[in-house]
Amino acid sequence: MDVLHQRVQGLRERAVIRSWEYRQRNHSRGVWYRLRRTLVDAAEAWVVDDRDAERLESLGHLAVPVGRELNPPKRMFFVTRTQLESVSSARRISVRLGRELLEARNLVLIAHDATPAPPPTQPM
Repeated sequence: MDVLHQRVQGLRERAVIRSWEYRQRNHSRGVWYRLRRTLVDAAEAWVVDDRDAERLESLGHLAVPVGRELNPPKRMFFVTRTQLESVSSARRISVRLGRELLEARNLVLIAHDATPAPPPTQPM
């Protein structure tokens, strides 16, 4: 009987934790989904300092709206590789919801190539 009580207690604990996780996710009003969706479009992620982020804004790059919804807010920009070359403070990080990305104040993202590769030719 003692084993049964332990199993029931474990099930109850997991249900309480799951309930808390769902409540937190619902209070975020979809920001985590939108952030993950933005990262899916990014092939590379780079951390830049405030000065370079302000320069990108002054050049007309619009920050991705989901960055402002986070706390603390982040400035996230999609740029091309050639535009990234002019950013002196860029430091590459992994494109994943990890510590580096969540702690960064300013992110520069490079999108996946939109043009598909031509199909391979088959030898005759």
